[in-house]
Amino acid sequence: MLVFVKFYCDILMLLHHFFSDTVAHYPDKTAIICDGQRYSYAEIAVRVNTLACTLHACGVKRGDRVALFLDNRVEMAVGVYAALTIGAVFMPVNALTKQDKLSYLLNDSRAAALITDMALQSIWAGALAANTGSTEGINAIIVGYAASEISSLPSSLAARCVPYPNELVATPIIDEAATIDCDLASIIYTSGSTGEPKGVMLTHLNMVSAARSVSGYLELNASDIILCVLPLAFDYGLYQLLMSFKVGATLVLERSFVFPIKVLEIMSREKVTVFPGVPTIFSLLMNLKGLKKFDLSALRKITNTAAALSEEHIRRLRALFPQAVLYSMYGLTECKRVTYLPPDQLDIRPTSVGRGMPNEEVWLIDEAGNRLPHGSTGELVIRGSNVMRGYWEKPAETAKRLKPGPNVGEMVLYSGDLFRSDDEGWLYFVARRDDIIKSRGEKVSPREVENTIYSLDGVQDVAVIGVPDELLGQAIKAFIVQREGFNLSERDVIRHCLARLENFMAPKVVEFVDALPTTDTGKIKKTGLS
Repeated sequence: MLVFVKFYCDILMLLHHFFSDTVAHYPDKTAIICDGQRYSYAEIAVRVNTLACTLHACGVKRGDRVALFLDNRVEMAVGVYAALTIGAVFMPVNALTKQDKLSYLLNDSRAAALITDMALQSIWAGALAANTGSTEGINAIIVGYAASEISSLPSSLAARCVPYPNELVATPIIDEAATIDCDLASIIYTSGSTGEPKGVMLTHLNMVSAARSVSGYLELNASDIILCVLPLAFDYGLYQLLMSFKVGATLVLERSFVFPIKVLEIMSREKVTVFPGVPTIFSLLMNLKGLKKFDLSALRKITNTAAALSEEHIRRLRALFPQAVLYSMYGLTECKRVTYLPPDQLDIRPTSVGRGMPNEEVWLIDEAGNRLPHGSTGELVIRGSNVMRGYWEKPAETAKRLKPGPNVGEMVLYSGDLFRSDDEGWLYFVARRDDIIKSRGEKVSPREVENTIYSLDGVQDVAVIGVPDELLGQAIKAFIVQREGFNLSERDVIRHCLARLENFMAPKVVEFVDALPTTDTGKIKKTGLS
């Protein structure tokens, strides 16, 4: 009976309980390093309670959405836990978001409060002023400002502006009975590369389950110092915060990897142990001159998701950081993480993204929805407590992704991603279902062609798409960024591919570019390439 009770209490834990427990255990430990300042867990807790009191005083209630339109800074972290403290739903918004999109997100979510700063005034003020009728539900715009700065705002906006609290109070106002684990903790909007952005609804149970599983298989602990250059509005970046605060680690917050030398200096000075990144960040890192002058010997873990690493990327990363363990993972916002490759499998199957993570089940299906055996190719389906509740107020879009599972009353997530599995069940990403190229009557995975091109010396980044062709249906076109000092030709690339791929998979056209477009999260964006 005692074992059952403990298990039951663990399952009912809310997302912010991790933080509360860590504050109790490590009050004086450094929680966040940001902009040259250090904040202890106790100091963060006081800031969280102060902002929670401010939100409460502004009329924000349990279940209300709180938009966090902030850069990677301590205020974003505080905003997450302040919203959770009063039972609200936090909604992180990337600081690079443009005015029209911000207006859409605030309107679509019917946010009750917006937490932001004056550095982003031109965006949020414009978004609100342009739609005062549809965003009047926002009770408060909590922003740090001087009195002179606010005078330029329309009176309807200025009246709703509340100073970001500077006088700290340590009195919590938590009503634990009001929130249960199936309540929403967050809404994270997808990038919206096709159609309107969709708000992914994640419950406390979803996020607690994911944070436990991922931090468990990465073996994160209180001695870790985790660097985050990924946007906290991106689930991969957000979970660096959530997992750090869960285990009592120290989080080093940087706005981006745009200035890599500065980031490397900080990594060296702070003795960073965990470096989460995406392929575009690692490409930039691997092509930096003078990397060896930085002491990165403390680094013990490198994690990758958003897009699979090529074998060439893996080889070069491991050569640069032989002391670090590399984790290759796959995930999507709708359920956080799906798979990870145990490090001892990296030499055996380097291009695999692993198998399902703890506390979930995954399998492949064919176009008719039939479950496929190992050794097949099909759409990945995910079952588990990390699967989203659905898309915010979009039942039609939700029904396309969440479908009845094997047990009565449960829903499983259809990922929309194609994978192949080997005879042992290890998974290999093939493509987004919509990205598959049909050339000469054959189906071509852009990822397979990209991996082949990455193995050509001199290639830094590559994106492969299908373009209309009267004879082929779709021709394969490759966009390539070369590494400094190389001068590859289209013929070099095509010859390299023909020697390693079926001829229908080789590019017909190769275009060399200075840079490839990326999403706000650093993932290569193919929309717009032609």
